[in-house]
Amino acid sequence: MTPSVSAPVVGTPSPAPDGRTALGWMHTARFLTTAAQLNQLPEVDVPEIAFVGRSNAGKSTCINTLTQQKQLAFASKKPGRTQHINLFSLGRQGITDAVLADLPGYGYAAVSRSDKMRWQQVMVNYLIERPSLTGIVLLCDPRLGLTELDEALLEVVRPRVQDGLKFLVILTKADKLTRAEQAKALSIARLQTGGGEVQMFSALKKQGVEEAALRLWHWAHPAAKDAAAPSTNAPSELPEDEPPALD
Repeated sequence: MTPSVSAPVVGTPSPAPDGRTALGWMHTARFLTTAAQLNQLPEVDVPEIAFVGRSNAGKSTCINTLTQQKQLAFASKKPGRTQHINLFSLGRQGITDAVLADLPGYGYAAVSRSDKMRWQQVMVNYLIERPSLTGIVLLCDPRLGLTELDEALLEVVRPRVQDGLKFLVILTKADKLTRAEQAKALSIARLQTGGGEVQMFSALKKQGVEEAALRLWHWAHPAAKDAAAPSTNAPSELPEDEPPALD
């Protein structure tokens, strides 16, 4: 029987925290389970937030920085080799009020085509079908911008974003850019996502860490008092085609 993660008892909603409090909430993250197939994932009745991105985009580093845990998300020495969905639960005092999903990086050339195709289908099915999926965080290297693979992923999730799924692009490794270069990268990414939520992030300089944690807290607590999360503008419509290949 597939296990499930239930929502906490609903009471008086907590007031929206500041960035430091949101980081404290993120620090409660602990490993829940890992799965190679969708049917191996537990049912989740709380908000689920997925982290996705190309290999070497800094996804594991971002998760570990947000949760202030050095090895929560595993960063493989061979990018693209880890092909499991890893779930982490969030919540204090033994109560799970949200789940983070770490999806394998995509686009690494050394992975065989058969492995790419197999994982591609698992990830596309997850993004389209996972009922508990509340928000997606797409990690991108701002020096590369959103690549064709990232735009293919945008096309996959576009219908759900238009239906209200939260979506954020985090431009990692901001410390490698000047202020002017950061501003340019933000403008370009906003154009590519149709005006969606985009922010800079640096694990080294701790830039954007509190901002990202607070945003995710809002996603996980939509009914909280004074929780006014920034609105998500869905990207412009694209023709309805078959899900593109992320390889």
